[in-house]
Amino acid sequence: MFMGEYRHAMDEKGRLTIPAKFREELGERFVLTRGLDQCLFVYPMEEWKNLEGKLKGLPFTKADARAFSRFFFSGAVECELDKQGRVNIPATLLSFARIEKECVIIGVSNRVEIWSEAGWTAYLSEKQGSFDEIAEKLVDFDL
Repeated sequence: MFMGEYRHAMDEKGRLTIPAKFREELGERFVLTRGLDQCLFVYPMEEWKNLEGKLKGLPFTKADARAFSRFFFSGAVECELDKQGRVNIPATLLSFARIEKECVIIGVSNRVEIWSEAGWTAYLSEKQGSFDEIAEKLVDFDL
């Protein structure tokens, strides 16, 4: 399980250091793709295969299913960490997530998310006041 929030900066070659706590769980190879809310999603291979199976089950006759599959899979790239624990993020994904230098890397249960620092700050500011309301709608147990 991935959890926690870490701040790192991209180097001049577009490489980002993945927190040590996430490296073992991600494994030797993992998938990086466009996520929701203008961040990047990072999945261990096993989780990616589970998700791929679920998305394959969507009816291709539905326009929304086709659109989401195109969005999700066309941005996907298989990655490996270098010896220093860094991943090279393609320019198209950096552009999508508006990542220039400073990043926030968060653990979200079965995946890792990579945000631009500005994007994460804006997201938290926008949602902070509504977390109680969201929890009330979604969670059926005491936290």
